Amino acid sequence: MPTEPTTRIVITECDHDSFAPEHDLTDPAGAELVLTQSRSAAELIANAADADAILVQYAQITAEVMDALPRLRAIGRYGVGVDSVDIAAATARGIAVCNVPDYGTESVSDHAIGLTLAAVRGIPRLDRGVRAGSFDLAAVRPLFQTRGRVFGIIGLGLIGTATARKAAGLGYEVIAYDVAATPGQVFHGFAAVTLDELLERSQVISLHTPLTDETRGMIGAAELARMRTDAILVNTSRGGVVDGDALVEALRAGSILGAAIDVHESEPLAAGHPLTTFDSVVLTPHLAWYTEESYDELKRRTVENVLEVCAGRAPRNIVNPEVLGTPGRNSTCAPSTAVTGD
Repeated sequence: MPTEPTTRIVITECDHDSFAPEHDLTDPAGAELVLTQSRSAAELIANAADADAILVQYAQITAEVMDALPRLRAIGRYGVGVDSVDIAAATARGIAVCNVPDYGTESVSDHAIGLTLAAVRGIPRLDRGVRAGSFDLAAVRPLFQTRGRVFGIIGLGLIGTATARKAAGLGYEVIAYDVAATPGQVFHGFAAVTLDELLERSQVISLHTPLTDETRGMIGAAELARMRTDAILVNTSRGGVVDGDALVEALRAGSILGAAIDVHESEPLAAGHPLTTFDSVVLTPHLAWYTEESYDELKRRTVENVLEVCAGRAPRNIVNPEVLGTPGRNSTCAPSTAVTGD
């Protein structure tokens, strides 16, 4: 008697050092999990030719890629942002796109605060000085305490709100700009202001917004020009939210004091990039999301989402829930009957 085809889940590419958490879920479910390291769209298509679901870290999943994968029912993204996936194309083809929007809230907000303190206290610069035998404070003067300074949050979602809470705990006066907030109201416990007011008042500006057509380059030359000369720009959201060339020019001109950047327009950051030449800039390699707790949660929930889709159930997280209940594109996964998500 023929056995039912196995659900096949292909990891398109990933730099994680272990996939035990994924196997803890796929193996009992009878699903096949295959790790590939696809370096191009052609390799990805070849490696995932008979996949029912794919798990994606960095790869661009275009309409052409989807059309070349006729069994594909679900795309799971290792992360919050889904700007690397053509959502409209996936929706038109009945493919569920899943992410993990609320993992790592504490980890990313911790990192945003860590970057802030490193930058405003000049810690990396002082560390380099001590290693070179210097105990001179001149390079970082003047320094200021956090109490009484203004911390501006752009994007008051889960991570932005957690960052705001931690900044307030350090003594900062926290103000926030969010498209869903009316200036003058209290939003998620913090004073909402216009973007212009936030740019003009804040000594620290921390970005916590997704990358969309509306937010791409939202911090450009005009916005940087409105910022205070003693302001630090902190970005743990998406590199494309900031116009990188404009930021470099603002730093060169001294129109802002410095920056602390975890995410970049092009990753990894190229050797010799202009941002690496400024002592007033603190750089980390897109690792704000990482703690052992968030790492495990990310991996388990990414695979849980696509397993749910392939089992005909609504996943905990889905970007395009309208595809639930659509025909299965010749998939061996069970057709979904759910109409609403969590």
